[in-house]
Amino acid sequence: MTTPSFAEQVQHLRPILLKFALLQLRNAAWADDAVSETVLAALEKPQSFAGQSQLKTWLIGILKHKLVDQIRRNCREVTTASSDDAEDLDELLFKEDGHWREAPQDWGHPEQTLRQKDFMRVLEACVEKLPGQQGRLFMMREWLELDTDEICKELAISPTNLWVMLHRARLRLRDCLQTGWFDAHPAT
Repeated sequence: MTTPSFAEQVQHLRPILLKFALLQLRNAAWADDAVSETVLAALEKPQSFAGQSQLKTWLIGILKHKLVDQIRRNCREVTTASSDDAEDLDELLFKEDGHWREAPQDWGHPEQTLRQKDFMRVLEACVEKLPGQQGRLFMMREWLELDTDEICKELAISPTNLWVMLHRARLRLRDCLQTGWFDAHPAT
């Protein structure tokens, strides 16, 4: 059996990248554009992949920047949740038979890793429950790491308004995490 070429490996990961982009953008056309730009960037400079991480991790790093670009281009359009939002994220990690798509390189402390995975699932669900604008601002600030001036300029809001909405988002996340995680998993 021959090893797939770099281009084949990248194309094989396209569905995973698309699901990831859809979770962030909630717009199929924008997500497809961001993934296409990611794949193109990877294929234009395959030498940039030094193999210090998994190919999927490297591609998601590129995709993250493309998502920021996509948000900047389309920031004034309203997005709505799609039926795909409720889709189980396990599909990104596991095959239908329950085996890893890509096994972790170092298992470290499996119990702690499992708790972290469960926590991330709860956190993602809590972020999804945030009202549209709050969720979007929170993701732009905390996940995409855009600075205040950039967010305010792109969304035509004042810094004070941004900080109030971020504060409200954090309060809602705290409440959601308290009931969805901390009450169910008290510190030992």
